[in-house]
Amino acid sequence: MAAAAECDVVMAATEPELLDDAEAKREAETFKEQGNAYYAKKDYNEAYNYYTKAIDMCPKNASYYGNRAATLMMLGRFREALGDAQQSVRLDDSFVRGHLREGKCHLSLGNAMAACRSFQRALELDHKNAQAQQEFKNANAVMEYEKIAETDFEKRDFRKVVFCMDRALEFAPACHRFKILKAECLAMLGRYPEAQSVASDILRMDSTNADALYVRGLCLYYEDCIEKAVQFFVQALRMAPDHEKACIACRNAKALKAKKEDGNKAFKEGNYKLAYELYTEALGIDPNNIKTNAKLYCNRGTVNSKLRKLDDAIEDCTNAVKLDDTYIKAYLRRAQWWDCSSPRLSL
Repeated sequence: MAAAAECDVVMAATEPELLDDAEAKREAETFKEQGNAYYAKKDYNEAYNYYTKAIDMCPKNASYYGNRAATLMMLGRFREALGDAQQSVRLDDSFVRGHLREGKCHLSLGNAMAACRSFQRALELDHKNAQAQQEFKNANAVMEYEKIAETDFEKRDFRKVVFCMDRALEFAPACHRFKILKAECLAMLGRYPEAQSVASDILRMDSTNADALYVRGLCLYYEDCIEKAVQFFVQALRMAPDHEKACIACRNAKALKAKKEDGNKAFKEGNYKLAYELYTEALGIDPNNIKTNAKLYCNRGTVNSKLRKLDDAIEDCTNAVKLDDTYIKAYLRRAQWWDCSSPRLSL
């Protein structure tokens, strides 16, 4: 008898929780309407909560996923929004707004080709849909900007790449790949604060992003903060062991640091011929590292002065200021050696 009583209690506790389909649909619609009200008030977090409740009640309703996707898009959570949009069209392939939202998410994340497919499907369902027509054009424009940027990067026309990425990011604001390419080109142009800012923004959202870590290191490397740069390159390689650019930059940074230090040591020991050779080898490691190479030219100029090769010393300092026109020490040393090499007037 006791066992039967316990069974009755369990049944009594669970029976009220069961809802029939019609009741579940009514409750889901209520949640959806509440979500719509919050969405209209631009309270997207609350709208998201109510759309989620609607989905929990009726997980086979395409429009609920579509509404939550729209909300996530307004919150800038495009990857999550993409999942909801894709689920909405899996449930109902004729859901035009679902295809539009899927395409918009793909485009915002920088996948223009996938976006085109989504917009094409929307146009198949509604060939007069003005939004689909415009978004299809936008996606094709992004693909064209990507193509031009790739070509110009190979040509080392970094300003053009920055321009193309700025235009592409107008349509793909959440694309880390475009942002990283822009940041890398800004670093190559010597616009280090801008490049650092872009990379730092990405790292705030994703501290393990190897490309952003690489760009941070690249900026430090080109600003002659080589030890700190190596730390970022190593961290990037820890996140992505096959990151080719980080691997090359790390190797160059370590080689530059070692050669420069060996050259300094040889100079201090009075071995000027060896110091000259080491500084020359260091200059051949990475022609893109303007600041470090300017210092290497100036150091080699000092070595040449010790070897009584004043013309070569002056030429090295001239090369130093060509690379870095703010390098005061190179100007002063060149002036000093010019004075020493100038013929004196007989009085």
